[in-house]
Amino acid sequence: MKTADVPGVPSAFVDQLHEQGIDELYPPQAEAVEAGVTDGQSLVASVPTASGKTLVAQLAMLSAVQRGGKALYIVPLRALASEKKAEFEAFEAFGVSVGVTTGNYESDGGWLAEKDIVVATSEKVDSLVRNGAPWLEDLTCVVADEVHLIDDRNRGPTLEVTLAKLRQTNPGLQVVALSATVGNAEDIAEWLDAELVDSDWRPIELRKGVHYGQALHFEDDTKREVPVRNGEKQTAGLVRDTLSEGGSSLVFVNSRRNAEASARRLGDVVEPFLDSETKEALAELAEEIRDVSDAETSDDLADTVAKGAAFHHAGLAREHRSLVEDAFRERKLKVVSATPTLAAGVNTPSRRVVVRDWRRYDGTGMQPLSVLEVHQMMGRAGRPGRDPYGEAVLLANSHEDIEELEERYIDAEPEDVRSKLAVEPAMRTHVLATIASGFARTRKGLLSFLERTLYASQSTEEGRLERVADSVVDYLVQNGFVERDGDELAATNVGYTVSMLYLDPMSAATIIDGLESIAGTTEPTTEFEAEETTAGFQTFSRADDGEKEESTVDEPDTGDGVEKPTPLGLYQLLSRTPDMYELYLKSGDREEYTEVFYEREEELLGPAPTEYEEDRFEDWLSALKTARMLEDWADEVDEDRITERYDVGPGDLRGKVETAEWLLGATERIAGELDLPGPVTVGVREAKKRVQDGVREELLELVSVREVGRKRARRLYDAGIEDREDLRTVEKSVVLAALGDRPKTAETIMGNAGREVPSVEGVDPASELVADGDDGDEDEADDEPQSQTSLGDF
Repeated sequence: MKTADVPGVPSAFVDQLHEQGIDELYPPQAEAVEAGVTDGQSLVASVPTASGKTLVAQLAMLSAVQRGGKALYIVPLRALASEKKAEFEAFEAFGVSVGVTTGNYESDGGWLAEKDIVVATSEKVDSLVRNGAPWLEDLTCVVADEVHLIDDRNRGPTLEVTLAKLRQTNPGLQVVALSATVGNAEDIAEWLDAELVDSDWRPIELRKGVHYGQALHFEDDTKREVPVRNGEKQTAGLVRDTLSEGGSSLVFVNSRRNAEASARRLGDVVEPFLDSETKEALAELAEEIRDVSDAETSDDLADTVAKGAAFHHAGLAREHRSLVEDAFRERKLKVVSATPTLAAGVNTPSRRVVVRDWRRYDGTGMQPLSVLEVHQMMGRAGRPGRDPYGEAVLLANSHEDIEELEERYIDAEPEDVRSKLAVEPAMRTHVLATIASGFARTRKGLLSFLERTLYASQSTEEGRLERVADSVVDYLVQNGFVERDGDELAATNVGYTVSMLYLDPMSAATIIDGLESIAGTTEPTTEFEAEETTAGFQTFSRADDGEKEESTVDEPDTGDGVEKPTPLGLYQLLSRTPDMYELYLKSGDREEYTEVFYEREEELLGPAPTEYEEDRFEDWLSALKTARMLEDWADEVDEDRITERYDVGPGDLRGKVETAEWLLGATERIAGELDLPGPVTVGVREAKKRVQDGVREELLELVSVREVGRKRARRLYDAGIEDREDLRTVEKSVVLAALGDRPKTAETIMGNAGREVPSVEGVDPASELVADGDDGDEDEADDEPQSQTSLGDF
């Protein structure tokens, strides 16, 4: 089908396609149009990577806008949201506006009401639904990218419930679900009342094979010699072979450590193939990477990048990953060694994909990866318009391995997608949200809503959905998040707040127990007691749900007798919640943190388990280790020392810091909702500010000045500058010297602090007394409000 013959889309979009050399649709795209995707028909497109799924989405959204509607594009990751927004901004040339939203889980995104197309993560869309964003009712088309991730325990339930809620809100909604090839695409299509395009067509050939010895064994029984030199690994020979033909390679390994080690080795393979222009560009990129973080990981990554190789994993800072992805897309980098997370991420195509490790440790032992996951990796091979073909290669260590790999992955069909909605914490989180947001006000209404989910359509056990739902409601009632009156259900004030804050109810229950233990409003509890229900679903309840005694005094609670919680105590409390993943206790850690526990036991909130409760005590110590890392950050310990001390990457550290900041913000709101004594709220607020900026208490006012981070604040403080007033009145030479003789930085910071004349022209940083002429009477310049950090990205 010619693009000019596609009905219902703006002619200007067709012109854009022609300018890009796209005059004819790929077969799956044409099949989608014939199925009615530009006429408002819901569709599931289950096709391989690089086969044109995004264009199908664009046709659906633009035709919806052309009919006077509004479209939403849902992605699983923040990085994908940014990538898609950049892609879709080309539509603004013919009057179609585009907005992207990924953070601030307490906003209804009112500004998006004016946008024709909105790009958002599934978590953000879920939060918009919870916050009652009115513009969601105007949606006529929703695109769900990577919909097969409904099978993912962490991200899947949110996407599933969000789609169900949007369909309930907008009965005539067009849903376009984009998926990799899966075993049961027809089940997803049936659930969504959608047409199905199920195809294995690709625009360029993808050859799959297994490398053993000195040769590649392809699925069509042909062979190709790919020699491996004495003493080197198979991956090196495959990468060298790809480089000799001008291609790039993507190598998948099973751990961060392996990704880094592989990249270092492959850098030596790549370097001889680099020309002087590429080496210069890579040197600049390496310096940019070093500036991202003070951690040793920055230097390690920069060293490999300078040689044309890189590693990619979740332990890297977000900026690290973005720089690597962009450089690889631009083919500046010739090889990237990555963990499997990259396979589900942004667009990173290569000539050849090498699946080096097809087993991964799952806590019990090394287990084979799923067929779907390996096929996702393989699908990254070959980019239309740049590569003449794509090759996906698995590595074998014996003839027997060749046969096993061919049978397990090359010739196998991907697994079925199965709903994970009944897995904790998904069900308790989404049941509370469904009640709090008004989607269900009765037990009958709740069950009716849950019947709209994929879980319900796939469940074969009679009565299981009811039993699971009832178990979760019991838990929510027992913990004070939901009130039940016969068949009627309603969120309490605390329950509503917890849902709006996007907290797991179990996290909220843990936080409430900890806060009330400080305020003395409850007797000590044993934290949580778990019981197995008839549905096989665990509910958790606090052992003591005693009521808080009401005050008979009209004056505000001053918190007499209540001590302010310490940052460590709060960090350890939050680290015990399901929303904060604890650091792993390594060999020797138990003894170290048991000693820390006894030294600082008085600071910890809530009842601690005894050493005889092995599992619970180990979890407590893991949370304490996590808290100590956050405390180090708030005590201004250098990032490189923290990453080394706790064996984490800069991305891990920043992820924990952002999560702690978000959870402390939620804790502050909950403390206010419970009307706890003032010292509790003050302690939470201070701990949040300290972890947010990574500073000790004395620097909190300085870091509130824009452009003053933890290091600049410490230098200013050590020079005798303690607050904004000092920045407005102290000798400029002192500020200039403290900031390393950087005039522009000094002027910006003094201006942000409200100094009337911030210019340092003619000021000698070495001079102690310089005429100022600045009265410093200007009002303080307020910082722009920080939006709340989202979960996960993570």
